[in-house]
Amino acid sequence: MTRALIFDCDGVLADTERDGHLPAFNETFDHFGLPVRWSEDDYAEVLRIGGGKERLASLLTPEFVERAVLPTDPAAQQHEVKRWHEEKTRRYTAKVRAGELPGRPGIARIIREAHEAGWLLAVASTSAEPSVRAVLEHAAGEEAASWFRVFAGDVVEHKKPSPDIYELAVRELGIVGSDAIVVEDSSNGLRAALACGLTTVVTVSSYTAEEDFTGAALVVDTLGDLPETRSRILANPHGVDDRGQVDLATLEQLAR
Repeated sequence: MTRALIFDCDGVLADTERDGHLPAFNETFDHFGLPVRWSEDDYAEVLRIGGGKERLASLLTPEFVERAVLPTDPAAQQHEVKRWHEEKTRRYTAKVRAGELPGRPGIARIIREAHEAGWLLAVASTSAEPSVRAVLEHAAGEEAASWFRVFAGDVVEHKKPSPDIYELAVRELGIVGSDAIVVEDSSNGLRAALACGLTTVVTVSSYTAEEDFTGAALVVDTLGDLPETRSRILANPHGVDDRGQVDLATLEQLAR
């Protein structure tokens, strides 16, 4: 039996939203002279929309188009969204590579544990692939990043909470759903994984702590990295052992 460990990116590999994506969006708005700036509360609402381009496209109300002096033709508007998204991705990946967004506790540890045990490793994310690869390399290291398959961005038609990205990952990895464990941080991501029939561990992040995680196999504040960081269990419906960190033994227990 070959097992697989599949990670979401934003909020899981690194807590990227508040200190990475949000400022990159706002810097992009300034760069293009767009009459918008998202506050942290605004962005919490925007995060309900899966995908960066889709979040940008949500700006395109008739009022915004008029204020920003944008074209009214839908194809021309989508071209503008594509330009904005490319600029935002460039700014975001620069922040990651500058070391502004450290990996979350336990990520590098559990990746290495899984690799040494022969597990397949993957990332399944709605973010743009360059952004995902930048976060992965920074959070796990260049060597560990090379162990991963990355499924990201527009490789599927429907983004989370649709299960499309996880269905693609399972199919491409050549496994069955019961052999995979997913690590997510959001309700949308959890719903996507559950719709694909995947056992899911949730590590809550700065924007998701109050979301509904019904159906998760385990909910923790972080994966933990003893002795520096102890993992705190928030929901444990299967009664797995509390080791102070989520390790491969924890995942094996959940898989059983």
